[in-house]
Amino acid sequence: MLLHRILRAHVARPSRISSISSFTQPVRSFSTTWRNYQQNPLDPTRGLPDIDASKLEVTETITPKEILPNKDLIFGRTFTEWTASDGWHTPRITPYQNLSLDPATCVFHYAFEAFEGMKAYKCSKDNSLRLFRPDKNMARLNKSVARIALPTFDGEAFTKLIGEFCKLDQRFIPSDKGYSLYLRPTMIGTQRTLGVGPSGSALLYVIASPVGPYYPTGFKAISLEATDYAVRAWPGGVGDKKLGANYAPCIVPQLKAAAKGLHQNLWLFGEEEFITEVGTMNLFIALKDKETGQKELITAPLDGTILEGVTRDSVLALARERMEKDGWKISERYLRMSELAAAQEEGRLIEVFGAGTAAIVAPIRKILWKEKMIDCGLQETEEAGAVAMQMKNWMEAIQYGEDDSTSWSYTVQ
Repeated sequence: MLLHRILRAHVARPSRISSISSFTQPVRSFSTTWRNYQQNPLDPTRGLPDIDASKLEVTETITPKEILPNKDLIFGRTFTEWTASDGWHTPRITPYQNLSLDPATCVFHYAFEAFEGMKAYKCSKDNSLRLFRPDKNMARLNKSVARIALPTFDGEAFTKLIGEFCKLDQRFIPSDKGYSLYLRPTMIGTQRTLGVGPSGSALLYVIASPVGPYYPTGFKAISLEATDYAVRAWPGGVGDKKLGANYAPCIVPQLKAAAKGLHQNLWLFGEEEFITEVGTMNLFIALKDKETGQKELITAPLDGTILEGVTRDSVLALARERMEKDGWKISERYLRMSELAAAQEEGRLIEVFGAGTAAIVAPIRKILWKEKMIDCGLQETEEAGAVAMQMKNWMEAIQYGEDDSTSWSYTVQ
């Protein structure tokens, strides 16, 4: 189900074009495009106008979509789009439409593309619309696009435009716990050229999808293949950026894991087989210290190969605030696969879970490593450990406005 709107932003500037078009479940999309043919290759936006949220133009659809029942909202199925154009041009919300791109557009040939994943929530106590830590998403998207010579933008202005877009279609966002509007801001290079060089134009847009709970019938723990024959990221690369080029190469290893009856890959790195990420999520491991028995929550450090996950950062912050006082040690450090296996053999492994925007947490039951299945601490009757469950509850309380003890919940005005 596509929303019937598109948000587009255009900047009136001869050397730069931006448009905003977005397609949300209601019938809209929002986008912005940007062009600059005499750009500084290291700072293509210098001296050019940024996105101006005050110039937003809205064109209503004449064929609004019907609201789907909550039970029919499945993650990732119902979409909305948002785009922005011309350097940055006046933002516009217009009826949804397809993108029209030349076959020689550089995004198709050289992967000029970066994206984000975020959500909008309906707060039942005051019916407000909220975004969860959008400043983190905007900062990461700017880091990602800068790495591939695409233009950066004003994150606060873009967040405001996303808020306006969500307000227009808020009737499609259920207030029930677990439901939200998934948002996918994306930027692509749009210059028509087969030459390899910085793109002289770009399109910034958002697609959206009203979604239900990632686990509609409750947690379902997953099983992993510890993957050492393929590498997700490497030092000096772009593993810490949210680029589309990082994802497609991971599909074949995932299919190989699926052929063994497993759900995802646990990415190992180097001769030491350091544990990095799980599928497209950050990974957390809870275990007890061999010498002291102290409980420790561990995730890989941000060394340039690990994505700076918003959920990862939130889990760490909540754990340090609320778990350290109960004796937990919270660590960002390297952990070898052999160390995890030893913890399991010695009865010190408490639980393992992934963390990401889509599911918040994804409990892990087993890991296949060197033809041996490692049990990750869950009982046969359990689908989630205590830490994963607590993190999910803490995060959802903040996202849905039940817990205002942090500054993470951004209320759309």
